[in-house]
Amino acid sequence: MPYQIVTNTPLSDEIMAMLGDECQVHLWAATGTPPAVLQAAEGFFVYGHPKINGAVMDTMPHLRVISNFGVGVDHIHLQEAKARGIPVGNTPNLVDGATADMTFALLMAGARNLIIGDHFARGPEFLKYDPNILHGYDVFGGTLGIIGMGNIGREVARRAKGFDMKVLYHNRRRNPQAEAELGVTYATLPDLLQQADFVTLNVPMTPETRHLIGREQLRMMKPTAVLVNVARGGVIDHDALLEALQERWIYCAALDVTEPEPLPRDHPLLKLENLVIAPHLGSATRQTRRRMAQRAVDNLKAGLRGEPLINPVA
Repeated sequence: MPYQIVTNTPLSDEIMAMLGDECQVHLWAATGTPPAVLQAAEGFFVYGHPKINGAVMDTMPHLRVISNFGVGVDHIHLQEAKARGIPVGNTPNLVDGATADMTFALLMAGARNLIIGDHFARGPEFLKYDPNILHGYDVFGGTLGIIGMGNIGREVARRAKGFDMKVLYHNRRRNPQAEAELGVTYATLPDLLQQADFVTLNVPMTPETRHLIGREQLRMMKPTAVLVNVARGGVIDHDALLEALQERWIYCAALDVTEPEPLPRDHPLLKLENLVIAPHLGSATRQTRRRMAQRAVDNLKAGLRGEPLINPVA
């Protein structure tokens, strides 16, 4: 008899093929899931960021494993899973390169007015080349401040070397290995913000990092600085960011994540030209997403069989 699996979003044909005949998949919703499905559920394949707390887990008395498609697990209450003996797995390391690429893509798009330029080039006013418009800022030779020198932060630093950038970083703890291997320099958060031409946020979402960047921090940054967030939306206070962009405290921001996600369609941030925004594309390459899918499936099947997960987080 196949294992009974619930997932919060329809799965692709590719993931369904990975699951195979070993698993029977049912769609879960925060409300309205048939009681029989909940009673039978043995595995939860979590896609996206639904809130999974103890109350949700208790609706599934036979739940053996929660497998998260992605690295961040701030939407899953790990302590409540641990208290119930339910292992939780994620997909670390597999996303590092693609997310670092996206960090630099956003950084360069902001620095070089790529989105504004694209819109202008498509519009009715672009009738001749004008060398006097849309001057941005050099990326090469600039100072990059990386907040969060973890796996992704280190990949960002490696890419910065190719642009001859000076790299500062801030972390909860100094990273001597990264300093030795990559030539990066530790800085306090205020020093980093004051010196950096570009600031990238590459931290996990935790109570300590919520609104890590607010009015005080934005005021410290250069008026020519570009702020890039590929972490979680909640790392930035969006009200403070709106004020900073409207009043030009910084040159621009480039976001792959927001809070909430997506932003309401009438949110004032969406009206600003000095904001580049993407729909959470950090790990969205075909190769990376396939590796993530396979790891999430492998974690799920290991938990269903009572075996250790490949990447346990709880």
